[in-house]
Amino acid sequence: MTDLLGNARRFYINGEWCEPVGDTIIPVINPATEVEIAKITLGNSSDVERAVSAAAAASATYKQTTKSERLDLLRRFRAAYVERYEEMAQTISAELGAPIDMAREQQTETGLGHLDAFIDALEAHEDREVLANGDTLLFEPIGVCALITPWNWPVNQIALKVIPALATGCTCILKPSEITPLSAVVYAEMLDAAGVPPGVFNLIQGDGVGVGTSLTTHPEVDMVSFTGSTRAGIAISKAASETVKRVSLELGGKSPSLIFADADLKAAIASTVNDCMNNTGQSCDAPTRLLVEQSVHDEVVAMAAEMASAIEIGDPSMMGKHIGPLVSDLQLDRVLTLINVAIAEGAQLVAGGPKAPDAIEAGYYIEPTVFAQVGNDMRIAQEEVFGPVLVIIPFQTEDEAVKIANTTPYGLAAYLHTTDEVRQERLIRNLRAGMVHVNGGEFKYGSPFGGYRMSGNSREGGSFGLDDFLEVKAVHR
Repeated sequence: MTDLLGNARRFYINGEWCEPVGDTIIPVINPATEVEIAKITLGNSSDVERAVSAAAAASATYKQTTKSERLDLLRRFRAAYVERYEEMAQTISAELGAPIDMAREQQTETGLGHLDAFIDALEAHEDREVLANGDTLLFEPIGVCALITPWNWPVNQIALKVIPALATGCTCILKPSEITPLSAVVYAEMLDAAGVPPGVFNLIQGDGVGVGTSLTTHPEVDMVSFTGSTRAGIAISKAASETVKRVSLELGGKSPSLIFADADLKAAIASTVNDCMNNTGQSCDAPTRLLVEQSVHDEVVAMAAEMASAIEIGDPSMMGKHIGPLVSDLQLDRVLTLINVAIAEGAQLVAGGPKAPDAIEAGYYIEPTVFAQVGNDMRIAQEEVFGPVLVIIPFQTEDEAVKIANTTPYGLAAYLHTTDEVRQERLIRNLRAGMVHVNGGEFKYGSPFGGYRMSGNSREGGSFGLDDFLEVKAVHR
């Protein structure tokens, strides 16, 4: 594991692995075994100062690099990533609890998929444009970027921030989640092997209150790109406002899956249940609210309960199609609390519940859970659970379905199942979400990822992801 390489307790600043100034040491826990697998050191304001100073100094020369030079760097990095692909998968599986097949095929694969899409986007990108009025627009790197990433899809979110920063000529400081920090160490080692110039990419560990706040408020940081909870995103926006820096946010979700009576019910329910339970429900865009037309409600409830109960739970180190544990004891407590609240509020438990699977003696496991007879005003229908919990809400009419779908604070994704193409177009327009998946349509690399309202204000991925890191300069002659 990464700890054996000696860098888990170090930071990567100005092209070198160095000892932190901060001295708070915390364990990294394998959520499947509850056993410590490594230790990291949390940085402090002095570590932030070192990293920001290195990034600011490097910015003067890196922003002058050509597109060709930056493409060469990304291609060298791709080769380094491929070489250590399996190590990355094993690391994510151990720190997150993702089953190893899922860690290989989804978690680690996102690092390549997004990288390739960004390479394509950069190849097509032009740094200037002439307007119809004769003026010229220049697209320039914004500068020093603080990148704060979550634990649930660690490499996915690192790639969606680090790669566009490097591609556009920005320099950056990455602060990964302290819960899943080891994959970020491996990522930094890959970038170092690829020859990233000193100071252009920096890695420091820390928590949100300490390092996160110091980065957000630092006057030499030009932009903060954050993925995480809506609560934390609001706090970051307020803290960053003192220095009027750009803040890019990808936050929470409570995505609806609308199933109409004319849909292929088996396929629609399977898609919804599997997407909801994937990554043990720890995905911001998961379809956690199943809105179903009343005429097929009972049939859908029975099928969803059966499908959820059939999902296997197992050891992440074992190959096969199953889900693993939640990431931590705190996350387990939160999910259990919301399940118990739902029961107290009168929701009907039809699968799973507030208990660990039989025969599991260690780990933060919970059974895939399905509730029926859920009112849209219940906490379980409005709050992001971030666990393998699906709620089923009936509707009578299309207008009612849209109203229920849009009545949460979020607007990240929506899932739509109907064979009526006219209805599809109407609903796509009326659903307040940044992404709409129609009849099981999957996300593709290069498309923008992001949402409306309290789901954030960014669009990550492909050419849209490059735009986040660019300033626009108008030239009048």
